[in-house]
Amino acid sequence: MQPMTDAPEPHFIRPDPAPSRLKYRIERLMLTPLFRLALRVGVPALIGFGAASWYFSYEDHRTAVVDGYTNLRTQIQNRPEFRVNLMAIDGASASVADDIREIVSLDFPMSSFDLDLDLMRATVTALDAVKAARIRIRSGGVLQVDVTERVPVALWRNARGLELLDKTGVHVGPVAARGQRPDLPVIAGIGADAHVAEAVALVRAAAPLAERLRGLERMGARRWDVVLDRGQRIMLPEDNAVQALERAIAMDQAVDMLGRDIAAVDLRLPRRPTLRLTGAGQEQYWRIKAMETGEKQQ
Repeated sequence: MQPMTDAPEPHFIRPDPAPSRLKYRIERLMLTPLFRLALRVGVPALIGFGAASWYFSYEDHRTAVVDGYTNLRTQIQNRPEFRVNLMAIDGASASVADDIREIVSLDFPMSSFDLDLDLMRATVTALDAVKAARIRIRSGGVLQVDVTERVPVALWRNARGLELLDKTGVHVGPVAARGQRPDLPVIAGIGADAHVAEAVALVRAAAPLAERLRGLERMGARRWDVVLDRGQRIMLPEDNAVQALERAIAMDQAVDMLGRDIAAVDLRLPRRPTLRLTGAGQEQYWRIKAMETGEKQQ
C-alpha cells in the first residue's frame, strides 16, 4: 500500500483593506462643510419647495389657503381689544375741532387695523389753523387727536378780505369782519404777510399811540407806513424801522407833533426827517408867513 502524499495547502485571498474609489470620494465629500450643509438644509428645502409647488399648483388649494388667511385676519382685527369706538380731540377750539371731524370722516366703531394714522395726521396738519398734530389710539378704544393750534397775531387785509396770520406769516384762517378780532393789529400791502414779526415789533413800539393806531401798510414791498387816525402817517425807512418809530414817538411826546395839522412824518431819510402838512395846515402856514411879511414891509 502506497503512502499518501501530502495535499497542497489551500490558498486564501485576503481582502484589500483600502476603500474603493467610490467610497473614498463619498467619504471626502462628507468631510466637506458645504456638502454637509447642502444635505442638512438644501435637500429638505428642495423637497419642501417641491411639495409646496405641487400643492399650490391646484387652484382649489390656493383658494382654500387664501380664504383661511383672510378669515383668520378678520377674526383677529375684529376682536374687542382692537376696536375703536370714538374720537377725542384736545387742544383745538370748537371750530377747528368741527373741521377736523369733517375732514377725518370715520364710521365708528371700526378696527384699529383700518386706520392710517400717518395719513390722518397729514390731513389734520393740512388745516391752516393747525400747527402740529399727534394722533394715537389709547386704551378704551379711543382715537386721541392732540392738536397744537397756530396763534394769530395780526390781521392781513388783502384783495380776498381779512385773513389771520401767525407770527411766521402762515395763514390761520379768514375773518369776516374787523370787529371779530379787535385785539389784533391790521396790516396791509403786498408782501406784508412775509414780515409779520417786524410788524408785531412795530405795533409793540407804537404802544403810546395805541388809541390812534389804525394799522400798518407795507409800501412797495420794502418798508412800512404807520397809519394813524385823522389820515396821519409815519413813513418809516427800510432799515431800523423800530428805532425810527421810537424817535418819532419821542418827538411827539416832547412837542405834541402829531397833534398838529400834519399829514405825514417822513422818516425815510434818518438824518433828514420831513413833516408834510395837511391842506388846512398849509393855508395857516402861508397866512402866518404873509402876516410876518406884511409886518416887515410896514
